[in-house]
Amino acid sequence: MKRLFPILSIVTVALLGYALYLALVVAPADALQGEVYRIIYYHVPSAWTAFLLFFINFVASIRYLTRSKASTENAAKWVAIGIGVAGLVAPFLPPVRRLIPAGMEPSAVATTIVLIPALYFLVGKLFPGDRLDVLAVTSAEVGIVFCTIVLITGPLWARPVWGIWWAPGDIRLTSTLVLWLIYVSYLVLRRFSNSAQTQMLAAALAVFGALDVPLVYLSIWFFRTQHPQPVIGGGGSMDPRMLHVLLFSWGAFLLFGFLVCWSRFRLELLKREVEQAHAMESLAGAEDSEKASLPLSRSAR
Repeated sequence: MKRLFPILSIVTVALLGYALYLALVVAPADALQGEVYRIIYYHVPSAWTAFLLFFINFVASIRYLTRSKASTENAAKWVAIGIGVAGLVAPFLPPVRRLIPAGMEPSAVATTIVLIPALYFLVGKLFPGDRLDVLAVTSAEVGIVFCTIVLITGPLWARPVWGIWWAPGDIRLTSTLVLWLIYVSYLVLRRFSNSAQTQMLAAALAVFGALDVPLVYLSIWFFRTQHPQPVIGGGGSMDPRMLHVLLFSWGAFLLFGFLVCWSRFRLELLKREVEQAHAMESLAGAEDSEKASLPLSRSAR
């Protein structure tokens, strides 16, 4: 696996460079926004990648919280299976289908929901034990980076198009900022708390924060917002050349995010191994000191 990392790094750099070329040269200019719209090829893939990483953090946190008891873990597994079965059937039922926003296909909703239990079991299999907590903190850190890119590129795009840097009453902007603040709080808690319950508290906070992700995504369907209605899966339209560039850019961003997570995951594991070794050395040193003091105590008698 270590030999694969430099190869993937070279591939990622090449893909990111080619994605930039596609965004600036190949993709046509937007009829209404002109050239400034090209920031979409960084803004939207960053948002999608951040959402995916926060979702991974959510799944890892759920598994970490439920692993303490076998009964709780089994119950969580059955809940995940139930969500998958319900998600596969419910979107096609007429009463539920009427609740789905116009332009959003039931098949897309079903596929998204089925991915929840699939990822739940995949994470549990690939990251046993304390590796769940390592995955959670890693995905949160990298997700914050991509979410920060979203919050930076958004105002840069909004200023020439909307005439303002930020719309305080916009539900998508506000909910995205709240999402960023929640996960910043998560990392601050992980960094500065020395309590034995820090990991459990952080996992609970991550579960709470992940609930904001659907609000951010669905806000433009259910609320009036400065953001335009979605052109992908929302009944709108997008030039096929633009769509191809957007999806290619997202693929490059996903690979880049995967490599950063991989590197950070390995560093976090190494850090914990070093801390555990230091703790064992300190414990051994304390035991040796106690043994060395025993003869002195006897001679004093």
